[in-house]
Amino acid sequence: MNRIISLLIIIFFSSCNKNDIVFPYYISINDINIDENTTTKITDAWVYIDDNLLGVFELPANFPALEDGIHKLRIRAGIKENGISGTRVPYPFYSSFIIEDFEFNSNQAYSFNPQVNYLQDLNFFIEDFEGVGLDLETTLISDTTIIEFNNLSNSYGGAVLVDSLLTFELTTDELINLPQAGAPVYLELDYKSNTQFLVGVYVNFPQSVLQKDLLWINPKENWNKIYVNLTPSISEAVGANFYKVFIKMKRDFSVDTNSLFFDDIKIVY
Repeated sequence: MNRIISLLIIIFFSSCNKNDIVFPYYISINDINIDENTTTKITDAWVYIDDNLLGVFELPANFPALEDGIHKLRIRAGIKENGISGTRVPYPFYSSFIIEDFEFNSNQAYSFNPQVNYLQDLNFFIEDFEGVGLDLETTLISDTTIIEFNNLSNSYGGAVLVDSLLTFELTTDELINLPQAGAPVYLELDYKSNTQFLVGVYVNFPQSVLQKDLLWINPKENWNKIYVNLTPSISEAVGANFYKVFIKMKRDFSVDTNSLFFDDIKIVY
């Protein structure tokens, strides 16, 4: 079979005028970094040439392209939305890396390590445990409180369930004026845990409160970052006065102690 394929390739190139043959060049992207003092979990590069999508490439990436000459190159930072491999999207709040007029030549190799940052004019709710006081609170169903950890390298929060402690739940302060009509709203969360935990939204209407459970997040032994898409829950809540994002952990008796640690909680819109 390989001999047949090789023969077909030889016949194809023999029938072509050498001036008509376009040889590929290769683009390498090792990583995409954000030009901010923040953590990221950028997993993919969305690559556009002249604003046409060339492809989505898992990082680190090395791939061929054929567009010769001077072209506009755009690279967008991609994430796994809700931590799911099947929902890879360009993160709407990161800027693009753009070179307006880049000259590509055949039989060359090009390497890029793009820097991006947050778009201008965004709104943030941020709790990074670095200031005085917290913009978080535990709810009435929570059996324990938020523990604050401070060391030389980082400050973060956490909770532990042991013995008769069955539930931990925190919420953000009230979030008002969140955009609707499909405008993106995301939760960014750094965490590690030894048990599953739930992320959701309390939607506060004038006469009622609606609990919307969004995503069960699997345990991670080491620090991990996740981007949770809150957009549908916010856009559907027409007439709501305000929202509170919640994080809930339930006791798992298969292990002696349940622990959840969290940092850099951001609502971005």
